Amino acid sequence: MTRRLLLGYLGLTLFVLLSLELPLGIQNQRTERSDLTAKVSHDAMVLAADAEDAVQAPTRRQLDALASVAADYAARTGARVVIVDRRGFALIDTSARVRGTESFASRIEIAAALAGRYPRGVRTSKTLQQRLLYVAVPIASGGKVHGAVRITYPFSAVDARILRYWLILALIGVIVLAGATVVGVGLARFVTRPLRRLQAAAAAIGEGELETRAPEREGPPEVRSLAAVFNETVAKLARLLRSQGEFVADASHELRTPLTALRLRLENLPPSADRDAALHETDRLRELVDGLLSLARADAGSEGSGPVDAAALMRERLDAWLPLADEHGVALVSQLDGPLPVRAAPGRLAQVLDNLLSNALEASPAGGHITFSATALPARVELHLCDEGRGLTAEQRERAFDRFWRAGSDGGGSGLGLAIVRRLVAADEGEVELREASGGGVDAVVRLRRA
Repeated sequence: MTRRLLLGYLGLTLFVLLSLELPLGIQNQRTERSDLTAKVSHDAMVLAADAEDAVQAPTRRQLDALASVAADYAARTGARVVIVDRRGFALIDTSARVRGTESFASRIEIAAALAGRYPRGVRTSKTLQQRLLYVAVPIASGGKVHGAVRITYPFSAVDARILRYWLILALIGVIVLAGATVVGVGLARFVTRPLRRLQAAAAAIGEGELETRAPEREGPPEVRSLAAVFNETVAKLARLLRSQGEFVADASHELRTPLTALRLRLENLPPSADRDAALHETDRLRELVDGLLSLARADAGSEGSGPVDAAALMRERLDAWLPLADEHGVALVSQLDGPLPVRAAPGRLAQVLDNLLSNALEASPAGGHITFSATALPARVELHLCDEGRGLTAEQRERAFDRFWRAGSDGGGSGLGLAIVRRLVAADEGEVELREASGGGVDAVVRLRRA
C-alpha cells in the first residue's frame, strides 16, 4: 500500500509539473523565435537606411564604410549580411565569398525585396546544413527601389537557448519530484504505519494470541475507527472462546464425580450381562469426558514452541509405554539415530506421541511390532509411528481426525484422540497424517519444523 500511495503522489506531482512546464517551454520557444525575427527585421531596416546613399551613388569610401558596419554587425551576431543593387548583384557580402560580381537575383527573398516586399521566413541551407532565419528589406527612396538588404541568422543559437531552457525546466522538475518523493514517503508511512500494526495484530491473533490489540490512537480517523472495531471484535471473540473452553472443561470435570459414583453402584450389583454392559458403557463415557477435557486444554494451550530433541523424546515415551506394551504382547522397536532438533512444545509433543502410541497398541495384535523412526527433510522433520494392525482404508484415514469418529460401530475409545493430536500439532505449526504402512497397518506421520 505504501508503494501505491507513493506512486499516486508522484503521479499527481508529475501531472502538475507537466501541466505547468510544457506550456512554459512551448511559450518560451515561440517567444525566442518571434523575438529573434523582430530583432533581425529591425536590424535589417536600420542597415537598409544606412545603405540608402551608398546604393544610390556608390563610391569606394561609402561602400567601405557600409562594409565595415555590416562586418561589425556580422561579427557581433554571427549573422550573414548581403546588400545588393537594384539588379541583384552583391555590393557587400559578409561571408567574403564573392564581392561585386555574384548575382542574388534568383533568390526568392531578394527578388521579393527588390519588388518592394518584406519577406521573412526559415529555410534550410544545403551548404551549411542547418536552418536559417532570413529577413530581406528593400532599399528605397522616393517610391523607387535601389537595392535590398538580406540578413540570414543561424537558428542554432536560438535552438541552444531553447534547449537550455528546457533543461532548466527538466532540472526543476527533477528537484520537485525528489522533494515530492521524500514528502510522499513520509505521508505514505504515516498512513500505512497503523495499518501495518493492525495487520501484525491480526496475524498475532491468528496465531492464538488473543490478548493482542491494535493501536487505536494512530493514523487517520478512519484507521483509528477500524482499529477500535477490530479490538472490540477480538475482545468479544476472546470472551466467547474462553467461555466455551471453560464450559467444556468445567462440564468434563464435573461429570467425573457422578460417573465414578455410578460405576461404584454398578460394581455393587450382582454379576450379570446387563451389569457388565452398563460398566462398559460407563467406561466409554468416562473416556469421552476425559477426551473432552484434554481437547479443551489443547484448544486453550499457551505453551510456547522451542527447540526439542524429538528423537530423545520419542525414546523417552517408548520407555514409558514399554511395560504396557509387554502386557499386550507387542514389541516397541526404535530406529532412531542421533538427535533430531525440532520446534515444538515438549508437553504437547509428548501428548501427541502418547495418543498415537495408545491407538497403535489398541490396533496391534499380540506378537506385533510398533516401530519408531524419523526422516530429516530440508525444512521439516517427519516422525513415523508404524503398527501392524488391520489398517484403515483411504477414506477412514481421511476421516480419522474428525471429532467423535471411530473406525467401527463397535470400536472403543471416545473418537477424540486423533482430533486432539491434530490440534496439538497445529499449535506447533506442524502437520499430521495417516498413511498405509508397508506391513498393512497404519503409519502415523507427524511433520514439524526443524529447529
